[in-house]
Amino acid sequence: MKTIKLQGNSRVVSNKQATKTLRRKAQVPCVLYGKGIENLLFSVDEKELLLTINTPNSYIFELEIDGKNWLAVRHSAQYHPVTDKPLHIDFLAVSEDKPVAIEVPVVITGNSEGVREGGKLILNTRKVKIAAELKNLPDTVTVDITNLKLGKTIVAGDLKFDNIQVLTPKNTIICAVKTTRAAIGTTAAAATTTK
Repeated sequence: MKTIKLQGNSRVVSNKQATKTLRRKAQVPCVLYGKGIENLLFSVDEKELLLTINTPNSYIFELEIDGKNWLAVRHSAQYHPVTDKPLHIDFLAVSEDKPVAIEVPVVITGNSEGVREGGKLILNTRKVKIAAELKNLPDTVTVDITNLKLGKTIVAGDLKFDNIQVLTPKNTIICAVKTTRAAIGTTAAAATTTK
């Protein structure tokens, strides 16, 4: 998984006035927390942060705060209801020797059997939550739909990868091939031809 460096500036005060002042300076208030570390308040440049937010991709962040580096994942975010600007970001510290839980985008590959018969592919889930060690974290999760037939679905429980655990609930539908009028017509025509 791609690692992105972010420069953070530590902050001490965490009241409304202090956060408003930061936002006026195009800084986004953040907090870093995790097992064995004390919550660390800091801020990052809004422009730099937006490059990592306005994308479907997930990243490992290398945060540099006061000369010290931390590996982290974005845990949660608050956005302005009107402007959609980030108001606050929570980062979770991670380590290279322990599994990391993170959401990654789903990439569909293959030409579905059901689609070739006139069905319509529906992508229900664009991201799945997985857990793996940092060295095994993929940028995306690939789902092959070549054998997906009309009216059938692929659920999170069907996904199997080496060194990766899928945390999304097993019954979550990833994608499906829905029957369409064209597919019904094709099936009916094929049945008539075989008689």
